[in-house]
Amino acid sequence: MADPEPSPRDNIGRASLFLASGTIVSRLLGFAKAVLLAAAIGSVGSASADAFGVANALPNQIYSIVAGGVLSAILVPTIVRAIVGEDRGRAYINKLLTVALVLLLAVTLVVTIAAPYIVNLYLLSGDIDPEARALATAFAYWCIPQVLFYGLYSLVGEILNAHKLFGPFTWAPAVNNVIAMAGLVTFMVIFGADAAGARLVSEWSPSMIMVLAGSATAGIAAQALTLFFFWRRIGLSYRPDFRWRGIGLRATGKLAGWTFASLLLTQLGGLVQTNVAMLASGQGASTSALQNSWLIIMLPHSVIAVSVATAYFTRMAEHVHAGRLESMKEDVARAARQITLLVVPAGAVIAVVALPFSSLFNGTHDQAGQMALVILAYLGNLLPFTLLFVVQRTFFALGDTRTPFLSAVVQVSVFITLCLLCSMLPPETIGVGLATSISVAGLVQLIVGYLLLRRKIGGLGARPVLLAVLRFVLAALPAAAVGWLITWQLGATVDGGFAVGSALGAIATMAIVGIAMALVYFGILLLTRTPDLKGALAPLRRRLGR
Repeated sequence: MADPEPSPRDNIGRASLFLASGTIVSRLLGFAKAVLLAAAIGSVGSASADAFGVANALPNQIYSIVAGGVLSAILVPTIVRAIVGEDRGRAYINKLLTVALVLLLAVTLVVTIAAPYIVNLYLLSGDIDPEARALATAFAYWCIPQVLFYGLYSLVGEILNAHKLFGPFTWAPAVNNVIAMAGLVTFMVIFGADAAGARLVSEWSPSMIMVLAGSATAGIAAQALTLFFFWRRIGLSYRPDFRWRGIGLRATGKLAGWTFASLLLTQLGGLVQTNVAMLASGQGASTSALQNSWLIIMLPHSVIAVSVATAYFTRMAEHVHAGRLESMKEDVARAARQITLLVVPAGAVIAVVALPFSSLFNGTHDQAGQMALVILAYLGNLLPFTLLFVVQRTFFALGDTRTPFLSAVVQVSVFITLCLLCSMLPPETIGVGLATSISVAGLVQLIVGYLLLRRKIGGLGARPVLLAVLRFVLAALPAAAVGWLITWQLGATVDGGFAVGSALGAIATMAIVGIAMALVYFGILLLTRTPDLKGALAPLRRRLGR
């Protein structure tokens, strides 16, 4: 007997699993890269690491302001509409890619020339060492060309996603991480490692800057160019087309305007955060530690939320295009429950292993402790940020970029106010204060975003989602208690203990704790016959059954 056709929900589940598998590999390699970077130039208390952190973050921030929102918020719905035409969107995509390339090349050229001025915006404090400022600028000249490749990666990736070819977009970052890791190993072989961050900013030579920052940019370039190898699988081949009339640039521009404004607000918040964080540079958790801590917090978000929401987003856009609003609402609620089912225990694991995790990025137990506090402060934003991601993608599927701007105004206003208050804290506590500020502002934005979405489309079935989240949290509490007992027994709180004394001990501790907590958490859900667990495991059970 032939196998029955998979349901749409199973198709979404399989797509989410495939996306998650690529994201897991890419993120694990990303963590390995971050650990190597910390071993090479330090993290907490390292002025060199903070200078590189500022410079290497600039391309992403500039790209987000210029084009990021247009690509993520607008292209999938417009491409979905275009590919139902006779040519399956080929003409539209060629024109769109040509427009984007012209824009990205022009922006990259301008911001590279303006690198010293842009760096100074993020280092406005008069207390910054002039040599650290010069080092950040030198790094920026090598890093800013990443703007072009970030844009290409996002654009080509969204085109592939709109054609339901999800894998390359999530697997391509693995190529980036492998190349960047090779560059870091080369750096340490030639110039030596500095896990404690003791190297003075005046000791950096042009060759050191080139190897470190140049390899980072080479990785981003490879990540983008890799995607072009998959174009023929969706029946496309790129030919430059400068005949831009008729592709809806005016309508797209109206949608993009609000998204641009939202991102501009977000980057304004980031600008304030960086300037406040740099007040602690060389004295406590600053830019580098905040970036590494955020990387840890974003692991479950990237693996779970992005994978699930990306698979649902294309279908939600299709529902809206076909006028199936109720079906879209069902997908929103289902995506929220499926995501929180896995994000809640992941956040609990991170909280328990914060010290072992931090020890991978720092040379001393005291430095690891400072970073662990930042991680715990960031954790308050994990669930709100994840649910907000679903809410925002719902607005984007509806073709509404104005309403997310309103919620962004509230979030940034709250965050900037709290950031300015953090500037009055002692340097060693500024990092924790900034992370807490992000968590508070993120929760406020989620509440505002949800209320605006409910006002726009009516009820979303929030009560079942909230009850599901409560069940997940209650199941995670005993799991966290078991995990903390194991972590404590393995010496996480003792300088030189097994859990924090070596990379091998830290990784082993995290693995043991993660497995133990997963067994307790999912065991409780199985015993209580949680319906969402059955739905989340359906695609896996179907595949194993076959």
